[in-house]
Amino acid sequence: MKLPRRKFLHLAGGAAALSAVSLAAHAEGYPTRPVRLIVGFAPGGGNDITARLMGQWLSDHLGQPFVIENRPGAATNLATEAVVNAAPDGYTVLFVSPTGAINATLYEKLNFNFIRDLVPIAGIMRIPDVMVVNPSLPAKTVPEFIAYAKANPGKINASSPGVGTSVHLSAELFKIMTGVDMVHVAYKGSAPSLTDLLGGQVQVSFATMPSSIEFIKAGKLRALAVTTAARSAALPDVPTVGEFVPGYEVSSWYGLSARARTPAEVIDKINKEVNAGLADPTMKARLADLGGVTIAGSPGDFGRLIADETEKWAKVIRAANIKPE
Repeated sequence: MKLPRRKFLHLAGGAAALSAVSLAAHAEGYPTRPVRLIVGFAPGGGNDITARLMGQWLSDHLGQPFVIENRPGAATNLATEAVVNAAPDGYTVLFVSPTGAINATLYEKLNFNFIRDLVPIAGIMRIPDVMVVNPSLPAKTVPEFIAYAKANPGKINASSPGVGTSVHLSAELFKIMTGVDMVHVAYKGSAPSLTDLLGGQVQVSFATMPSSIEFIKAGKLRALAVTTAARSAALPDVPTVGEFVPGYEVSSWYGLSARARTPAEVIDKINKEVNAGLADPTMKARLADLGGVTIAGSPGDFGRLIADETEKWAKVIRAANIKPE
């Protein structure tokens, strides 16, 4: 049966209204079942550690488990794709880091658009990467490392949790700005990357602070410098790379995103609870122990950070002609 146009539009409008009411009701009771928090790295690294801290806070305060699901592989693209393909209902959330912003340029053909297909929820913290070396390496300062690397071209192996991670790009930016020759060795996560650094199979890494700080404090790794513009309160005696290489600055960041078209009410509810966690003295102290500085704010604030970082790393990738493996 063919419906008259006026009746068709009336029914369509009614369906849209019902859909809006349904979404509002859904958001009001959210969450009513466990939420999957997808992490694109193996357990044990900075992303995983921070995701578990925030996931526990959200579980405790929103009344449903936020279950960490590690999906390493393809430089976090597998994890991102899992969230992009999930229902836009807030029950599948992505733990995001600079890797996602980097991949937007690094990979020419992705099955998603990192900016368009995800909606930012909340930033969690910014952290330095740390230039760490195996203690057997004779270099004890950044200038000594540069001199040693130039005297031993091609003999310095730099580990990272994978191609396109902030750890990888921190090293590439260092190479561009100092002219040293280092061989990049990619692993599937921070833990295996640091395991080989501890064992001496590689010599240096620009590791995330949460994954490396306990090894630094225990004397198992030597910190030469942090990558941020200012020194870190967590390692106040460690200089910045920029003190020796003017203009060098890198910081990692962590936050949460969801699939585009997730109801704004759900996004705002999670955002509010994340910000409450970041204001909690115990949580704030725990993140500070990991070397982090909290970045509480609105979804829009976090979206602007993502956009700025995407633009920054696009320039480095093109200058270094970095290609995915």
